[in-house]
Amino acid sequence: MSKINYGRTTHSYSETLVVFHIGMTPNRWWRPDLWLPAFLAMPPMVKELSADPDSGLLGYEMLFNRNGPYVVQYWSSVEKLYEYASATSQHHRPAWSKFNRTAQKSPGAVGVWHETFVVERAESMFVDTRTMGLPKATQLIKVGAQNARAQTRLANGRVSSS
Repeated sequence: MSKINYGRTTHSYSETLVVFHIGMTPNRWWRPDLWLPAFLAMPPMVKELSADPDSGLLGYEMLFNRNGPYVVQYWSSVEKLYEYASATSQHHRPAWSKFNRTAQKSPGAVGVWHETFVVERAESMFVDTRTMGLPKATQLIKVGAQNARAQTRLANGRVSSS
């Protein structure tokens, strides 16, 4: 298990930041033959992206909510995200094509969704947690007197470590 970062921490990042949420909703949970392939398609994608430092993926978190699994991804640019999404030689495009073929045979069995955010400024606060979220995707720094308030961190947009 990773170590706990005691005290207050935040992130530092001064480049373009894209936050991408992607998920699936098993509408017929009793039909794993229809939703399990979509569920199992994501781990090879994030593994492939994580292994390539030039992919543009800065980091990710796999999560679950009442609608199903989803992934929050942090990207260095929208262009890198779209480049990966359309690359026929990588995992996403073939998995997307396969999903579409399956969805046509069983409409409504599995929902998929995504949201893309180009972030101009970001603020974060973590207290006594393991490294996750923006600090995991960018740079973890201690919160000091100069960046103790959320309003200050957000106003500065990109928190510096000095």
